Amino acid sequence: MADLDGDVSISRAHFTDIDPVGHQIPGAVESVVSAGATVDGARNIFGSLRLRYFGPRPLIGDDTVRSRATSLLNVEAGYRIGKNMKVAFEIFNLLDAKDSDVDYYYASRLIGEPAAGVGDIHFHPALPRTARLHLMVGF
Repeated sequence: MADLDGDVSISRAHFTDIDPVGHQIPGAVESVVSAGATVDGARNIFGSLRLRYFGPRPLIGDDTVRSRATSLLNVEAGYRIGKNMKVAFEIFNLLDAKDSDVDYYYASRLIGEPAAGVGDIHFHPALPRTARLHLMVGF
């Protein structure tokens, strides 16, 4: 049996109060897409391919600094050994995208930089291409 699924979300989050800094909510995701294909049941073999996309988002209230979009593709393949046991192999970030999971904009200071710091985007990188082997036992 094969299944296709997908979700799309579009949002325009903003503050309702008037603020000279801007009305955008820093970090509010404007668009999200999650989609995938799953195969299960063919001779105890199963697998899936999943796409996760987060669109660009404002990092400060006036929307002059924005993050880049994040797109990650994950794949899983496995074999059902018995009723309560299966083995699976997963690859996260299949295309080894150099995206980030989360971004922030603020001033920070390194040695030799001005005392007030330098405004810049700081980020937490997405997981690099990573493989995992699982043995799952149900009881």
